[in-house]
Amino acid sequence: MSVNPLKITDTVLRDGHQSQAATRMRTEDMIEACPVLDKIGYWSIECWGGATFDACMRFLNEDPWERLRTLRKALPNTRLQMLLRGQNLLGYKHYADDVVEEFCKKAIENGIDIIRIFDALNDTRNMEAAVKYTKKYGGTVEAAISYTVSPVHNEDYFINLAQELQEMGADTICIKDMANLLLPYDAYSLITRMKKSLSIPVHLHTHNTTGTGDMTNLMAAQAGVDIVDTCLSPFGNGTSQPATEPLVAALKGTDRDTGLDLKALSEAAVYFRKVAQRFQNEGIIDPKVLRVDTNTLLYQVPGGMLSNLISQLKQANAENRFYDVLNEIPKVRADFGYPPLVTPTSQIVGSQAVLNVLSGERYKIFTKESKGLLRGEYGKLPGKVNEEIRKKAIGNAEIITCRPADLIKPELEAYREELKGTVSSTEDILSYALFPQVAPGFFKKRDCKEPDVREFFVEDCSE
Repeated sequence: MSVNPLKITDTVLRDGHQSQAATRMRTEDMIEACPVLDKIGYWSIECWGGATFDACMRFLNEDPWERLRTLRKALPNTRLQMLLRGQNLLGYKHYADDVVEEFCKKAIENGIDIIRIFDALNDTRNMEAAVKYTKKYGGTVEAAISYTVSPVHNEDYFINLAQELQEMGADTICIKDMANLLLPYDAYSLITRMKKSLSIPVHLHTHNTTGTGDMTNLMAAQAGVDIVDTCLSPFGNGTSQPATEPLVAALKGTDRDTGLDLKALSEAAVYFRKVAQRFQNEGIIDPKVLRVDTNTLLYQVPGGMLSNLISQLKQANAENRFYDVLNEIPKVRADFGYPPLVTPTSQIVGSQAVLNVLSGERYKIFTKESKGLLRGEYGKLPGKVNEEIRKKAIGNAEIITCRPADLIKPELEAYREELKGTVSSTEDILSYALFPQVAPGFFKKRDCKEPDVREFFVEDCSE
């Protein structure tokens, strides 16, 4: 056994298929592999949160809470992990603290052990409530730093942020590199400093979008990182995480030997290879998500954001302006105070860049979300905002400087009252709070007992 084993979180049940297959893996695709996954010895398996909650109801006609309960029973010996967007939870706006508390409570009650909590702006005020309530109900808090590169984001910035999150009560710190921007030697330097300045474990999450993810994980291991995210090879690499098996093989016999059994990993991979093949045959996996694209280093645009931009330009019959938009994105980001490009700021900056290019005049039109971001509705922007642009967007409106959630009144009882006589479980009420346009139709389909009637309600949910 190794002296200081590197621990592994496998993402095949969440970010792997979210990154490669538009989050279309069903619970039935997962359950058969669980006995093998459960005996491998992972530090954790990420299986919930992110886009899975929305996709379950919107596209798969599945109850996300039931998925969690099913996986909890099927993986009794493995810690289950989820991704949570701080005060946004799993939706796209800030929720009141009472909704955040109830969500954290129910996630843990239904089977989650570790909650990875992040904020798109790295505004720790937007993480406070989720950290507090995760700890209150017995969950492990993994506080995540959204990694990015800009004039205001440097090693000192990330070290100070990690120390602040440790003081807030984090049990582990995650470096969340959503677009594979953290290069190998930078990872070595940052993690070496982080290990010296923190007393809690450090966890690295990266992707393989730019083709450097394997090297980044290896250099992180050399620097002493405690845990890394990888994904079983059928759903690994490309826009997903680096594959699990090569890292396990590379470290075998070293002082960072993971201790994981390559035969057991291979057995699990054989099963998921069939699932991946089916998705490819059905056109769910686009070959583009499997490719390396170092342009991500130039534009800092994550894979999901790229596909969203292409879709917007197609709708406007302006695909020929794609590179103009890519060139505009860094300029908008600078004007907006260098937010990391992760949900929801990636969509906000991307949509504004499209408008700037297609309208023929920069900032002729602002989206509602751009105005909200510049006003402080999403939290404190990391860098200096272009005040001329902000004035043009919001006029003389007052800029929010407090924690944005302090302005939101308690909401949970209002949701309960609104759904009285329709649904009774707190889990359903939370599903509605997060996705009020999607949940009612899902409840109707789920609660229909007759198969032919259920089929009648299934709509075309293609994206």
